[in-house]
Amino acid sequence: MYNILIADDHPVVLYGTKTFLEQNGYQVICTCSNGLEAFNQIVTRQPDIALLDISMPGMNGLEITEKLSTVKNRTRVVLLTMHNELSLFNRAKELGVSGYLLKEFAMDELEKCLAEVTTGNTYFSKHLDHKLSIGNSEESEADLSSLTFAERKILQLVAQQKSSKEIASLLFISEKTVETHRSHIIKKLNLPPAKNALLIYALKMKQQI
Repeated sequence: MYNILIADDHPVVLYGTKTFLEQNGYQVICTCSNGLEAFNQIVTRQPDIALLDISMPGMNGLEITEKLSTVKNRTRVVLLTMHNELSLFNRAKELGVSGYLLKEFAMDELEKCLAEVTTGNTYFSKHLDHKLSIGNSEESEADLSSLTFAERKILQLVAQQKSSKEIASLLFISEKTVETHRSHIIKKLNLPPAKNALLIYALKMKQQI
């Protein structure tokens, strides 16, 4: 029997998923409502599979996956998201996730996904819209040229995974000004509204910024 950890900050989704899995013969050994707790539990208990929401307080699913790659851990990660953005999906694949599901269709695909993952395969939702993209590298470089010096500097610091508060301190500006710049950057680069879209873009384009 495979054991599973579930992490989601929405209680209804968390316990609904737990009930569904247990009814289908899986052992849910832990449920978590924030990313930091999930990461610590994965490292400590090493479940066979970690079913993680991408957007969570503390650490998001992508951050957990990235951090797990730096420690010795056998857990296979399946990410769930409400956002159908290719940028998030590509980043998840770069980090080596075993599965990627859209929440809207998760209950329809979860069993098949877990069946594939437990045999060492990967499973990515059949409902992903591959038309959504932040563009190829040439387009992205062209987009970068539209940024002001200040915006580009902030994007460089985002790529270093600095928070708005840290950026404000480093550049001697207010946190509100940083947030305004971030909004302008997102608009100019035509990024999706996902919580971590700017960070994902900045990490991807780190060498070009």
